[in-house]
Amino acid sequence: MDNHLTPSTRARVRARALGIVVGALPTGPLNAISDVEGVLVGHTTIDDGVDLHTGVTAIVPQHLTTERRGLSAAVYTGNGYGKLVGSTQIDELGMLESPVVLTATLSAFRAADALLSYLMDRCPDGLSFNPVVGETNDGFLSDIRRRPIIERHVLDALEGASGGLPAEGCVGAGTGTTALGFKAGIGTSSRQPVVDGTPVTVGALVQANFGGVLTVRGIPMPVDELIPGVTQHEPTGNSCMIVVATDAPLDARQLGRLARRAIFAMGRVGASYSNGSGDYAIAFTTAPPQLPPIPDDRLNPVFAAVMDSVEEALLNSLFTATTTMGVRGHTSHAVPYDRLSGNSTSPHL
Repeated sequence: MDNHLTPSTRARVRARALGIVVGALPTGPLNAISDVEGVLVGHTTIDDGVDLHTGVTAIVPQHLTTERRGLSAAVYTGNGYGKLVGSTQIDELGMLESPVVLTATLSAFRAADALLSYLMDRCPDGLSFNPVVGETNDGFLSDIRRRPIIERHVLDALEGASGGLPAEGCVGAGTGTTALGFKAGIGTSSRQPVVDGTPVTVGALVQANFGGVLTVRGIPMPVDELIPGVTQHEPTGNSCMIVVATDAPLDARQLGRLARRAIFAMGRVGASYSNGSGDYAIAFTTAPPQLPPIPDDRLNPVFAAVMDSVEEALLNSLFTATTTMGVRGHTSHAVPYDRLSGNSTSPHL
């Protein structure tokens, strides 16, 4: 293997292709949030190669229908420096009533209006809706003040959502995001723990855009060590959105416990949890509502699944992203695999 190939000339791969395995639990077939049956993902990417690097990502639970208007859900706010449209109603009712849309900070409100159009079209007799839209600030690489997201972009992501392995890295809402000093984006992963003899699936999808020092399997990997001459000049924090889906029967209180652990998992990869970082997790279940919740003292495998799947999703968001030059000449570099594997302090890959 040529260790001198640059990130732009080598195919970008997921963490496991680099020999980085998080935890002992098995993954789902796709190692993605879409391993949870009926959870679809769609992207719309806006990238003009110069000043615009942004987009929309939609997580669409097919279980939401005119007959089943809500799924048990919870939100956990690690740091509330952000705009999570619709979160207070989830807190109040313990229910998710719409797909989750992710986009850029200043486009969140247009995205919410577009999601409202989508919901109204599917329920012509409805008089109240709770669109859920999360965001991170991609203004380091994208001209965020232009607010390029329009209704069609959101509808395309929603209507184009599908199963299969979602695209990762510089796609959708992750097109212009950075994390831990490197180019980041969208990442996903899943786990299939066994609870009282029954396998369940937990999947996570992240929009990574936060500060700190990249840490892989407990080993810090600062930018200036992996890319000599490059300093970590990106903003120290601009948020992280995490969506956790599961088919395990859980109530809203228990899903809040999952959402908290999703935020905790950011610390495993080196998050700084800075003042300006809006860090949020949404957790929901697709389990039939008539099933009794798993007892709390049986939840440890599910907690482990959340922590591991979020950690790996965050790593995937970095390892699949490509070096990007954006607005005002700003550049965010991809994690270089050759430096990663050749660094004396790095994991043995």
